[in-house]
Amino acid sequence: MVGLIVARSENNVIGKNGMIPWRIKGEQKQFKELTTGNIVVMGRKSYEEIGHPLPNRETIVVSRTKKYEGENLSTASSVQEAIEMAGTDKNVYISGGYGLYKEALPLVDVMYITEVNTVIEDGDVFFPEFNADDFDITIGETGGDEITFTRTTYTRKK
Repeated sequence: MVGLIVARSENNVIGKNGMIPWRIKGEQKQFKELTTGNIVVMGRKSYEEIGHPLPNRETIVVSRTKKYEGENLSTASSVQEAIEMAGTDKNVYISGGYGLYKEALPLVDVMYITEVNTVIEDGDVFFPEFNADDFDITIGETGGDEITFTRTTYTRKK
């Protein structure tokens, strides 16, 4: 299974000044639950923002300019190559940024999108447009305090 996992604002922002533009208690819980024991694919900038491989999962960094190698860490030159490297015995989760999401959209089976109920002014990274009609949509749990969020699952129609 190839999944995509992202949080986006009401105006489709996923990043601002190289960072996720919110901190909401519990918002990243789903990411950890889904990806632990599986494979996370992320772009170079996303990886450099974190600065290390994520614990208890394999990290594949997509980069054409740098090579990352280590325990549970490898590099691919494209999303397609990363998916092929991952094999079929574990789930693969595309985790950003924009370029990877755009490249992965036609390849994913499921998208786990956390809809964050806020508008981010001056955001500079946005989630790519996609045709929602290609997916069955399931509305999940809602959480958060000052800023709330809703988990939405988009499962590609067969």
